Amino acid sequence: MRLMRASCRRGTAACPIRSCDQRGWKAEQPAGRWGGAGSPAPTLQCPSPGVLPPSLPAMAHAARLLAALAALLAAAATGDARPSKIAVVGAGIGGSAVAHFLQQHFGPRVQIDVFEKGTVGGRLATISVNKQHYESGAASFHSLSLHMQGFVKQLGLRHRREVGGRSAIFNGENFVLEETDWYLLNLFRLWWHYGISFLRLQMWVEEVMEKFMRIYKYQAHGYAFSGVEELLYSLGESAFVNMTQRSVAESLLQVGVTQRFIDDVVSAVLRASYGQSAAMPAFAAQDTDLPKKDIKAHLPQGAMSLAGAQGSLWSVEGGNKLVCSGLLKLTKANVIHATVTTVTLQPTEGKPLYRVRYENEAGTGSDNYDIVVIATPLHLDNSSTIAFEGFDPPIDVVQGSFQPTIVSLVHGYLNSSYFGFPDPKLFPFANILTTDFPTFFCALDNICPVNISASFRRKQPQEAAVWRVQSPQPLLRSQLKTLFRSYYSVQTAEWQAHPVHSPHTPLPRFTLHDQLFHLNALEWAASSVEVTAVAAKNVALLAFNRWYQDLDKIDQKDLMHKVKTEL
Repeated sequence: MRLMRASCRRGTAACPIRSCDQRGWKAEQPAGRWGGAGSPAPTLQCPSPGVLPPSLPAMAHAARLLAALAALLAAAATGDARPSKIAVVGAGIGGSAVAHFLQQHFGPRVQIDVFEKGTVGGRLATISVNKQHYESGAASFHSLSLHMQGFVKQLGLRHRREVGGRSAIFNGENFVLEETDWYLLNLFRLWWHYGISFLRLQMWVEEVMEKFMRIYKYQAHGYAFSGVEELLYSLGESAFVNMTQRSVAESLLQVGVTQRFIDDVVSAVLRASYGQSAAMPAFAAQDTDLPKKDIKAHLPQGAMSLAGAQGSLWSVEGGNKLVCSGLLKLTKANVIHATVTTVTLQPTEGKPLYRVRYENEAGTGSDNYDIVVIATPLHLDNSSTIAFEGFDPPIDVVQGSFQPTIVSLVHGYLNSSYFGFPDPKLFPFANILTTDFPTFFCALDNICPVNISASFRRKQPQEAAVWRVQSPQPLLRSQLKTLFRSYYSVQTAEWQAHPVHSPHTPLPRFTLHDQLFHLNALEWAASSVEVTAVAAKNVALLAFNRWYQDLDKIDQKDLMHKVKTEL
């Protein structure tokens, strides 16, 4: 809303406002959303002679209030009132973030119900070992995870102190790459083994990441995308879309990275991050957490530059899952512990209405919602519990499989002899990645609890420590004995962590129906905590823009030019 000049109703020489000259103020009402172009704008009448007038800023403020009231009345008359109830299915980082963003856009009066069949936090989870809690899901984030940074700041959470440790890559027989305590020596080793491949990789990743960061500017200006392909095209045009159809290995070979570097380094990072090989699509490997988090966490310090890692890692004191519970509490969302079974389109006039049916230990229930956001995977192999009924044409959800990930927290003594160090006191590494061999585990980390005191120190290799082992299958007893001399306990977490990325997988859409959205569609292009938060913001903007028919904010072309113009 803005103020424009209009004729003063009194317009007399006796008007006490200096130099009135029949110039008063009226509030210009925006067209379309709140009442249409033809709606009359309210006017302000000049005070009577002899009465001290309010200041012009006060009059302008009063005009804004009057216009806002008129807008609300017009909205009620035209059916453009805000939604009354919104359903979010899933209380992981996606569901928690989208509930937060939806409330930001629609206001605190909208009731938001969040359905969760398991534990709030989803893939952000912890496991208790010896009365200490350890991350079993996403362990840390990069400083460029802007949405996650914003959540932590808004919730008043603290960053957890990182305890450093040396890393190496193991090929089943020996270490192909080892970190030292000297940065220049690390760089020399990279150059000696792989030439300038690490520089070529750095430039490739930096170019892609620079374009990916545009999404934050688009979202700050209210733009949204109805499909994954539209979002990627807005960031990097056809080059980004093509990266979902081309493998990592093919893309890197094209920019001059050697096959040996791909086999030794890139494949190790992808195995630790996705449990997949360099045959996965190139864009998925550009995930904002992958190149920055995992290379820094697992590779020698010199190799950090391979992904252009110019910032630092961080995690949340007390556990990363506190972000999810904190957002839901901040939003005052109603968390319903139940499994959603059906979403049915109700026969109504005007805006659609969706009936959500659910079941839990208390029985079954259902309720109607104006907007429904699915913030959980719909692509699990024949195990999706949500059915969509009453839609014509039927809702077509892209089918695909997910990569199972097993995280085992082992409290015990590492068998350093398996890695070529008979004396455990001489074993220098806290993080071990693997190439394609051995096949029974992908990564091994000496981890710290989620609460770290100032005097905390990482356990030495000869001491009993908590090790996190990532593997594609549950570890057999014989495999545990291979990795550990002895152990006190083994606790595991298993989930469908990431889609099995394939260059031939079609890109899904966020919009399933008019006000029915699938947030997790973006993880079929790239999968990480920050990417999920980006998808949550996109879906919240998409729902808001579609609700008020602000179609100019959806799937716009040449957004960089538009954003520069708006600035």
